Amino acid sequence: MHKAAIIGEDLKDAAAFGWQVPEQVLHDWSSMVDEVQKYVKSLNFGYRKVLRERSVTYLNAYAQFVDAHTVKVTDKKNKIQHITARDFIIAVGGRPKYPDIPGAKEYGITSDDLFSLKYHPGKCLVVGASYIALECAGFLHGIGVDCTVMVRSILLRGFDQQLAEMIGEHMTEHGVKFIRPCVPTKVEKVSDGKPGLYKVSGKMDSGEIVEGEYNTILFAVGRTACTENIGLEHIDVKINPSNGKIIVDKEERTSVSNVYAVGDVIDGKLELTPVAIQAGKLLAQRLYNNQTTLTDYVNVPTTVFTPLEYGFVGLSEEDAIKHYGSDDIEVYHSFFQPLEYALTDRDSNKCYGKLVCVKSEEERVVGFHVLSPHAGEITQGFAIGVKLRAKKSDFANLIGIHPTSAEIFTTLNITKSSGESVAKTSC
Repeated sequence: MHKAAIIGEDLKDAAAFGWQVPEQVLHDWSSMVDEVQKYVKSLNFGYRKVLRERSVTYLNAYAQFVDAHTVKVTDKKNKIQHITARDFIIAVGGRPKYPDIPGAKEYGITSDDLFSLKYHPGKCLVVGASYIALECAGFLHGIGVDCTVMVRSILLRGFDQQLAEMIGEHMTEHGVKFIRPCVPTKVEKVSDGKPGLYKVSGKMDSGEIVEGEYNTILFAVGRTACTENIGLEHIDVKINPSNGKIIVDKEERTSVSNVYAVGDVIDGKLELTPVAIQAGKLLAQRLYNNQTTLTDYVNVPTTVFTPLEYGFVGLSEEDAIKHYGSDDIEVYHSFFQPLEYALTDRDSNKCYGKLVCVKSEEERVVGFHVLSPHAGEITQGFAIGVKLRAKKSDFANLIGIHPTSAEIFTTLNITKSSGESVAKTSC
């Protein structure tokens, strides 16, 4: 769906590259959703196929711990069996949650529902400031949906706040509306339909009450770990009572020595699919192949797929200062213009690169941040350098590929401490 929005933006630029495109190009929501769902089903089929090929027994059933070596398994026909094992790995993940306000569950949807929504969402309100909230708002607007985002406080909590605010500014300038700081207080139905019409009330920090009518209300206010009703209380697995997540050590072991947990269900770690995959793979190697490698939860490359993508690996500027002290941090940064923008009327001072360096360690790069098209592709490549403790001089000694967006990281020479402008003014 993010790609669908990118194609829409590219169509606007097409005339500058000589393409004769009609002024009005329509998007078919239902066709897109159908294709997305076909793709998802093919993935699920592929996973089942690989499990069979690897002689893994798959049970479509509900498991609950009876004791530390036994689970009770109930299938759809209520057939019960007990399965014993030396070790257990909990990887149940989480589900989107709803705010505790009147009408939220009755009339709202989550991102899980959006990807299979059979009808056009119409005028949409996204509640939340997470990467899921901003990604959904971004692609909805990109395919022509009238979209508003209601934000409680800051954007992308836990991410680099300079880049988070840049994302918000870019989305605002392109037509996404923001209501902030504001929390929803109730949702009321105005009329039925597909989509229906609903009135949302919210309360600003100032105490002002705001109201608006929308066809779809999408809640992206976090996720709840699926740790209830799986029998953890029977084996005394410790969880964080504030979020229901399982507390594990550096080896993903819970408070019960033969029970492990990976993925979104564990406390204090990134909720990202590749992280769960890596953690599960390394855990299996440690348990059954005499390996010792632990999951690196710090240098995890990731990308927020907002209209202008944000890729990063390592520490945010705020976390680097907190960890090393402001006197020991130097930041190299610059705006830049991707070549694909050169013939268009897109602003040349929106794409941005930043390296966060530790001065006392020969300017070792501890944070890499890029706001750009294809940010995920850029970040994936540079992440290995950050993971291998590359210094700023290593980036400077690397020859850039011209003309790419990534090459900006080989030529960064302006520091934040210098106070010099990094605005793009010429080639």
